[in-house]
Amino acid sequence: MPKDHALRRPVVDGTTAYPWSVRHRHGGRPGDGEPCREVRTLYQGGSATRFVFRAGEGRYVADGHWYSGRVTDGRGNLLDLHEPGVVRALADEARRRGLLPVTGEADGWELFEAVAVSRAAATTPGVPPGCPPGP
Repeated sequence: MPKDHALRRPVVDGTTAYPWSVRHRHGGRPGDGEPCREVRTLYQGGSATRFVFRAGEGRYVADGHWYSGRVTDGRGNLLDLHEPGVVRALADEARRRGLLPVTGEADGWELFEAVAVSRAAATTPGVPPGCPPGP
């Protein structure tokens, strides 16, 4: 199993695209009230775009109760930020919104629903693109 902090280099159509990493971060200093967060970083052409998933109401991140890199809305939608298909869907959605390649930080939760729908459709044969998950 790869190390959590290793930079991964996916290959798309024979070209390395958006090397990435996942980190779990705790609040700043003890008692500062900063929530845990999962950070997915995509790199390209000298840019590093960090998609931050902060824990909060209806937003859950791995905090020692399950594996690092998992984020969920508590309504049955879960993304594993280590999964290459999730990374690709996140990159595709970020590109559509003009967030890549940009150096800086973006709220990963803003992309969460679109990525969850994309992944659900990709793993369910015969479902038209953009179709929401569920019956």
